[in-house]
Amino acid sequence: MTFPEKLHHLRTTKNLTQEQLAEKLFVSRTAISKWESGRGYPSIDSLRMIAKFFDVTVDELISSENVLTIAEENGKCERRRLGCAVAGLLDICTLLLLFLPLFAQRVGDGASSVSLSALGCALYIKILYVSLTLAIAVCGVLTLAFSHMQSESRTKICVAASFAFGAVGLILFILGRHPYAAVLLFVLLSVKVLIHAKQR
Repeated sequence: MTFPEKLHHLRTTKNLTQEQLAEKLFVSRTAISKWESGRGYPSIDSLRMIAKFFDVTVDELISSENVLTIAEENGKCERRRLGCAVAGLLDICTLLLLFLPLFAQRVGDGASSVSLSALGCALYIKILYVSLTLAIAVCGVLTLAFSHMQSESRTKICVAASFAFGAVGLILFILGRHPYAAVLLFVLLSVKVLIHAKQR
């Protein structure tokens, strides 16, 4: 019997639905469905929980061939989670735009650098800059939270939203002639792109 068949057999023997088993193992119902259909394997910790719950050994659940597959998947998941954590922290770093003197402001014939809060421009532009900065930071916080909860689909949505807000912010800072703010945002975006490119 393969692992998916064993898991399905153990679950149905106890008359549990996928959702009920998911609650007992503290995972999502989709994870159970994925494991039973053979589209993925549980982490080592989840395997231990399954073995303990059904009162069997891990060796009874999986064959030695599957151990390598599970270890590889765990490694990929950990790298993805680490990449998402770094990307989330970089998104939170955009809050520096609110406090660092990165914005150009005309003073007589010259210009000086001021923070976003001290920038003398139209109120709607200031609100737009602050909103974009906060949106990117919120995406970062949500990315960290969802990657910690191992919710891959929500993490992907947050990462995509972060890239979208970052690109819009970069364009606005370039059009608004704020080179330092644009460079900082460009660097943060570039690092995130490199992180996500390495994960593929």
